[in-house]
Amino acid sequence: MNIRQFLDAKVADALHSVGAPEGSAGMVRPSARVNFGDYQANGVMAVAKRQGVNPRDMALKVQAALETELGDVVEKLEVAGPGFINIFLKPGWVAAQLEQSYGSDRAGVSLAGSPQTVVVDLSAPNVAKEMHVGHLRSTVIGDAVSRTLEFLGHRVIRANHIGDWGTQFGMLIAHLEELQKENPDIMKAELGDLEQFYRESKTHYDSDPDFAARARNYVVKLQRGDAWCLQMWRKLVDVTMVQNQITYDRLNVNIGPKDTMGESMYNDMLPAIVTDLKAKGIAVEDDGALVVFLDEFKGKDGDAMGVIIQKRDGGFLYTTTDIACAKYRYETLGADRVLYYIDARQAQHLQHAWTIVRKAGYVPESVPLEHHAFGVMLGKDGKPFKTRSGGTVKLSELLDESVVRATALIAQKSPDMDPRQQAEVANAVAIGAVKYSDLSKNRTTDYIFDWDNMLSFEGNTAPYLQYAVTRIRSIFRKGNMELSGLEGKLLIVESEEQALATKLLQFNEVVDNVAREGCPHLMCTYLYELAGAFMSFYEACPVNKDGVDPAVRASRLKLCALVASELELGLDLLGIETVEQM
Repeated sequence: MNIRQFLDAKVADALHSVGAPEGSAGMVRPSARVNFGDYQANGVMAVAKRQGVNPRDMALKVQAALETELGDVVEKLEVAGPGFINIFLKPGWVAAQLEQSYGSDRAGVSLAGSPQTVVVDLSAPNVAKEMHVGHLRSTVIGDAVSRTLEFLGHRVIRANHIGDWGTQFGMLIAHLEELQKENPDIMKAELGDLEQFYRESKTHYDSDPDFAARARNYVVKLQRGDAWCLQMWRKLVDVTMVQNQITYDRLNVNIGPKDTMGESMYNDMLPAIVTDLKAKGIAVEDDGALVVFLDEFKGKDGDAMGVIIQKRDGGFLYTTTDIACAKYRYETLGADRVLYYIDARQAQHLQHAWTIVRKAGYVPESVPLEHHAFGVMLGKDGKPFKTRSGGTVKLSELLDESVVRATALIAQKSPDMDPRQQAEVANAVAIGAVKYSDLSKNRTTDYIFDWDNMLSFEGNTAPYLQYAVTRIRSIFRKGNMELSGLEGKLLIVESEEQALATKLLQFNEVVDNVAREGCPHLMCTYLYELAGAFMSFYEACPVNKDGVDPAVRASRLKLCALVASELELGLDLLGIETVEQM
């Protein structure tokens, strides 16, 4: 249990003790301003309103109950305004909590009491197409949340739901067949420009009737399991994922071949699912197709919306695949929770599929299916991010440009740095900046991609946080000391020390919030605030200057070490690397 939860439970108990209904929420939150204490309980007013009593009077009674219960924890409790309760923690108690986490690689974060199996649907590129900037959010947000859940002890199954099935594979196989006639060894190396390969296939399909007929025939043969078509299809999948893996590795995301779970995985399940839905009366025949009519969704005419699960020609749709996908993740993978990192435009599609899944009993209500939607990356013109010519920006090219810009920046700031170290730092800054620019924004909103802002060493950016880590490490390097094994007790005396120490204790809360909400920007905001609290502390509280009492110096060094450890751990949970020097 983190500190906010601990205080919230105590306030809830106090509310109950003064006559509030059991289960009344304490609504404890970190205080927005230091003069309001370390935490603030906001639950009294809502309870008092329902009870028809004066909220300030009730708050005073709750305060009295808390003073008895929290005497060892709080320095002071005060009722403010109409019924807020400001909570000031005892510096000695705060210091004791931090002493317990010093030297730990978990920063005081406990493992989950009831570990779950969590399936995370993320990334999801398409076969025979290179990853573009539209795949960045699903990839890095999904990976950051997966890392956080794993850190808490949950079993996480990353499901890279690639687009590896569908009618387009007929034309791709036909085009690959022609290329292999010209060059039998074409698949021994990379396929070159996948986008160009796809465009050539489409152009050939649209302009050559014979080619189009052969392509359509290959679709039928592929769906029937023809060995040669499956072999050609496998080649296309493999060469695509080999190129994608290069991008995943550059991004420092934990996605590999074992995580690939494409649409094709569920192909054999579809006929049985359609038969079952029909037998249960959920799907009915309509104009030759099999349709599920959902009363939960209405069409323009006000009638129940019809969702096709099998076309008149016997073909299946994405909805059918997503029904099978959810069923597989519960029945075969044993999911207790499923998170889908898919852009907001797919919301209704997913709701249709999941409504059918629930009706059919494939996944019980106790297992949440969560659409963690996200917005899109925009250019400075407020429109979807494109190349200057208006084309889609390849993710690999975005990373290349970031490295070029970061290399120039590091060369300017640290011209005396060893070239090899300079390249290492530039790469960490470049990749970290791209990822953090995305992760630091609330995933539910669109955001403006801005090179100057994301590579800045000021503000809420990866370079600022990476630099904060190196700055703290330099304190220890100059003193020829290690961050671990420091002697001496923590002494929280100055207000800046108290603010920094309290902020350090909130890491536990943030990790829990990221895991629950699936929003890495909460971690980014916390790390930025922690770095800011450290800077304020460092300016006001000398560490290695002459005249500082040895016991005070030891305490402040320990605070510095705790900050560095949390910043590094928090950035690692985001999948962002730190460096020793910058």
